Formats: sequence, C-alpha cells, structure tokens
Amino acid sequence: MKRMFYITVVTAFMLMTAGMALAESANHFFNKGYETHLRGELATAIKLYSKAIDDNPAFTMAYQMRGIAQQQLKKYPQAIDDFSMLITIGEPPFKSIGYYNRGVVKNITGDFAGAITDFSQAIELDKKMATAFFHRGIAKSKTGDLTGHMADFRESARLGDRDAEAWLNTYYPGWREQPLMAPPL
Repeated sequence: MKRMFYITVVTAFMLMTAGMALAESANHFFNKGYETHLRGELATAIKLYSKAIDDNPAFTMAYQMRGIAQQQLKKYPQAIDDFSMLITIGEPPFKSIGYYNRGVVKNITGDFAGAITDFSQAIELDKKMATAFFHRGIAKSKTGDLTGHMADFRESARLGDRDAEAWLNTYYPGWREQPLMAPPL
C-alpha cells in the first residue's frame, strides 16, 4: 500500500513536471518569436510561434501574434485561420480581438460583408472597442451603407478614436451637433 502511494505520487510529480516543461517550452518559443517579430524577422517569428502552438495548442497569444505576422507578410488566408483559432479557443477578450483582426484582414481582401459581421461580433463582445466601430464604418462605406458608416464613425469618435474624430472634423465640422446624415459623394 505504501509502495502504491509512492508510485502514485512519483507519477503525478513526473506528469506535473512534464506539463510545466511543456509550458516553459511554449513560453520560450513564444518569447523568442516575439523578440524576432519586433526585429522584423517575420518568417522566423512565425516558425517560433508555430513551435509554441505545437507545444501548447491552446496558446491564444501565439495564435494572435502569428496571425499578425501572417497579415504583415500578406498571407491573408493563414492570418484568417489564426484569428479564427483565437475566436474558437480564446476567452471573450481574445475572441473580440480575434473577430476584430479577422475583420481587418477581410476589409483588406475586399470581403466587406464578412468584415462587417466580424466587427459586429467584436463590438458585441466589447462595446467600447472604438477601432471596431471605425473599421466597420469603413466596410459599411465600401458596401454603400453611408448612414451606417457615419453612425459607426460617430460612435468610434465618441469612444475616443482619434482617426474617426479627425475624419469627422475634416469632412463634417460640427458633427457632434448635427443629426445623422450620409456624407457627400
């Protein structure tokens, strides 16, 4: 009985140690990837983020950063895949960022309807995400929804987005007092 207890304790310790080693390994690869990313070595950063994900398939920050590196390299389908994983496995704050980033890539690639859906999901999860309102406004303008575009820009500016406020101040001075209207063509 004493021997069985000892074997159980040793086995549990070994499993725990192996799990900690895997976590340390994933963190090591992520940190190296991030350092490499900051130096602009995006292909190498992607490989290191991938190793972190291999060691820990639920490493949401590794998916996030790998997706950003993919986007920077204009590997849009891969970036969308990484942001989709972030949405699938992440907690709500990561999900909102995943939706937002995937929406940005969809905007870049011309999938404006898909971008609007993703930005709307990001806003649903984080009602104060000013940049999601701003980018959704851009996508709405591309689809011809000028009233929605204006409403999103106004909400973005209200939440503190300086780009939206600058645009509104340039093209609609006094926008804060004006009723919602479509911008001139």
